[in-house]
Amino acid sequence: MDIAPLRRLTSFQIIILLFAAVILAGALLLMLPVASQSGRVTPFDETLFTATSAVCVTGLVVQDTATYWSYFGQAVILLLIQIGGLGVVTVASAIALVAGRRISLMQRGTMQEAISAPKVGGIVRLTGFILRAVFLVEGIGAACLAPVFVRDFGLRGVWMAVFHSISAFCNAGFDLMGAPGAEYASLTAYRADPVVNLVIMGLIVVGGIGFLTWDDIRTNGFRLHHYRMQSKVILVTTAVLIVAPAAWFFFDEFSALPLGERVWMSLFQSVTPRTAGFNTADLTSLSGLALAVTIVLMLIGGSPGSTAGGMKTTTVAVLFANAIAVFRRREEGRFFGRRISVKASCDAAAILLLYVTLFFFGGFIISSVEGLPLADCLFETASAVGTVGLSLGLTPSLGLVSRGVLIFLMYMGRVGGLTLIYAALAGAAKTGSKLPQERITIG
Repeated sequence: MDIAPLRRLTSFQIIILLFAAVILAGALLLMLPVASQSGRVTPFDETLFTATSAVCVTGLVVQDTATYWSYFGQAVILLLIQIGGLGVVTVASAIALVAGRRISLMQRGTMQEAISAPKVGGIVRLTGFILRAVFLVEGIGAACLAPVFVRDFGLRGVWMAVFHSISAFCNAGFDLMGAPGAEYASLTAYRADPVVNLVIMGLIVVGGIGFLTWDDIRTNGFRLHHYRMQSKVILVTTAVLIVAPAAWFFFDEFSALPLGERVWMSLFQSVTPRTAGFNTADLTSLSGLALAVTIVLMLIGGSPGSTAGGMKTTTVAVLFANAIAVFRRREEGRFFGRRISVKASCDAAAILLLYVTLFFFGGFIISSVEGLPLADCLFETASAVGTVGLSLGLTPSLGLVSRGVLIFLMYMGRVGGLTLIYAALAGAAKTGSKLPQERITIG
C-alpha cells in the first residue's frame, strides 16, 4: 500500500481521522446481533451515536447501556471509552511500543499534539508513564468500588466496578445502573455513600487534570514551586471550580437535605459536570440557576492533555488573566511571575468564541426542529460539546437531525475545535508580510 499520502498529513489531520476511524469501527461492532440483549441488529444511526459518545467520552445515550446492550456490547463500549480517554494516538503508539516497533519523528510529533506535550523530546517515555499510571489508577478505583457493587448486585458487581472505574477516570459518564426512573439510575442511590462518592470524584478529578500535571507531581512531589506554570494554573483553577460551585450548591440548592447527604451531593454536583456525566441528583428537579451553573461548568470542562473535554481550565484562566491585565493596563496576562504569550491569549479567545457558537447554534437547531424549550436543548448541547453526558432526558427521543447535531458537537468537543480547523486549513499559505495596522475601538 502506498503510504506517501499519509506522510503528507499533518498531526491534526491524523488525529481527527483516527478518531473518526475508531468511531466507525465501534458503530459497526455494535450493529452485530451479539451486541444487544435482544439479539437484533441495532440501526446504524443508534450505534453511530453510541460509538461517538463513547469515543468522545461523553455519555449521552439513545439506548440504556445496562438494559439494552449485552455484555459484548458493553465491553465494546468500554473499549471505545478507554481508547477515547487515552486518545487514539496514545493507544496506537502503545501498541507499536509493545510490538517493538520504532516510533518515527512524525509519529512522535503526532503524539505530542495528542497529549498537549510541550516538546517532542521524551514523548515516548511520557507515553509509557501515562499508560502505566492509567491502568494503575483504574485498577485501584475498581478495587475500591467492587465491595459496594458486589454487595448490591452480586457477582455482576465486579464487572460494574471495572466499568464505572474506567468510565469515571475517562470522564465518560456511561453507567450500568439503569434508565432514568430506575432504583439505581446513574448514581442517585449512592448520593450519601462516602466510598462511591470519593472514588468516583477522585477518578474524575485525576483523569481531568491532565497527563503533564501527573508528570509534574511524579517528578517534583509536593514542591509546587518546581511545577510548570501550566500545572500550577490547572491545579488552582480546578480547585476553585470545585470549591466555589460546591459551596453554592451546599448553601442554596441542597440546603434542605440532611448534612451528610448535602455535603456529598454538593461536591459531586460541582465535580461531575467537568466532564464526567454521572449524577447523584435528579437533574430535572434542579432550579434554573442550578442548571445554568451546571451548563457553565460543562462548557469549561477539564484540562489540556487529559481524558476530559470542554474549553479547558487553562482557556478560562488565560481569559481571566487577560481581563485583569486590561483592567490594570498591562500589555499581557501573567501567572506566577510568568507572562502569557500572545498566541495563547488569541487561542483562548478563539476557543471561547467557537464553543459558545457551537453551544448556541446547536441548541437553536434542536429547539427549532423538535419544538422543545430552548433552555432544555441548550443543556443537551452544552453536555455534548463539553463531552459531559448529563441529560435532562431529551436525547433518546430526539429525531435523526437532532442526533446528527449532537454527534457533530461531541466530535468537535473531543478532538478540539482548533484541531479540526487547523486540519482543514493545513494547506493555507503563510507569508511573512503584514497588512497596514489601523486602530479599532474595543468596548
